[in-house]
Amino acid sequence: MSVLAITNARLLDPTSDYDGPGTVLIENGSIVEVVRGATTGLANGIETIDAGGACLSPGLIDIRVKTGEPGAEPRETLKSASLSAAAGGVTTIVIQPDTDPAVDDPAMVDFILQRGAALNLVNVRTAGAATRALDGQRMAEIGLMAEAGALYFTDSDRTIVNTRTLLRVMSYAAAFNALIACRPSEPWLSEGTVATSGELATRLGLSAVPAIAERIQLDRDLALVEQTGVRFLVDQISTEGALESLARARARGLEVAASVSINHLCFNELDIGEYRTFYRLDPPLRPESDRQALIEAVRDGLIDVITSAHTPAPAEDKRRPFAEAAPGAVGLETLLPAALTLHHEHGLDLLDVLRPLTQGPATLLDLEAGTLVADAPADLILFDPGAPVVVDADTLKSKSRNSPFDGRRLQGRVLLTLVGGRIIHDARRTGT
Repeated sequence: MSVLAITNARLLDPTSDYDGPGTVLIENGSIVEVVRGATTGLANGIETIDAGGACLSPGLIDIRVKTGEPGAEPRETLKSASLSAAAGGVTTIVIQPDTDPAVDDPAMVDFILQRGAALNLVNVRTAGAATRALDGQRMAEIGLMAEAGALYFTDSDRTIVNTRTLLRVMSYAAAFNALIACRPSEPWLSEGTVATSGELATRLGLSAVPAIAERIQLDRDLALVEQTGVRFLVDQISTEGALESLARARARGLEVAASVSINHLCFNELDIGEYRTFYRLDPPLRPESDRQALIEAVRDGLIDVITSAHTPAPAEDKRRPFAEAAPGAVGLETLLPAALTLHHEHGLDLLDVLRPLTQGPATLLDLEAGTLVADAPADLILFDPGAPVVVDADTLKSKSRNSPFDGRRLQGRVLLTLVGGRIIHDARRTGT
């Protein structure tokens, strides 16, 4: 493969905190050189892409992506999710294990990896189930799945209610440094609820969960982390009270990371309005005070990862009464411009916005991507952070169109997406 140079770019590298002009040279799927400052005198024969001053950064890594494959392909396939990711500048996706059948053994891990590789689009990886069939009772084959390539272990949206089972899972995972992720949601308080307790839920007549349910469950999980020493991810933290528990755990030296969905950084409970089901999410949208606390946690580095929480649902599952509508939203294509609202509206530095989208997940999952250095994979995106974007759900590449950003005006347009040095999305030619 010939050398490709992307010149005249604004390089954004969260690992080194570099934000400035430069050039990246790519060969055989990897970065071979990063030149900071003005570049002159490139060798003859080098293919060149002039970035025109646009931002060049590591590709985004989304560690929480749901598909319908296998088991519910009309909702989403690995191909449609990969195309959505490419259009959104997401170069690595990590599939959730709550498929049908669940990703709870090495054969299923291998299926996802082989299927993703055959598509030859973005990097498709997978999480493994923590318990068999996500039943919360029987520990899954965590060690064998890790050997097969599972990046971490989780029962996705399901709480492992049985504390003894979770203790066994954590103890076993700690023996070989595997990462365990749990959604903090106390099951008895959250069962059957669709909103957060408060005046709005009462007025709308919606069954609601108190915010303290998240902190109660997180405190239990953190006690087990302290007991076992396991590496732990707080999956989709959404309340200020849980952030306080997270901060205390970090202060005690526990190896605990946290993710937040882009939806909880951009919306609050008032966006539900008059039962708008595209805002029916799990965890539910919170008060504005929680949203602001989450933004500050991103600014301060308390939150390590921002995810799209991509959860496709067909129209027939969303066009129902609010309490009956399927929870979740698609988000792969809108992840970058939505995250850039933290820069445009809340004053976060661009590097601080990109860090939990690139370096943060790469470090957490021990991936070589997420950085602009020699020998790193050439998984890159070129984007214009100020370009206006009007989200049109009908044009999304996902098979499902349940986007809460539909019709919203954002800023930030992905121009190029490269995976392994290959251009897999080029909006400069397509105009999309």
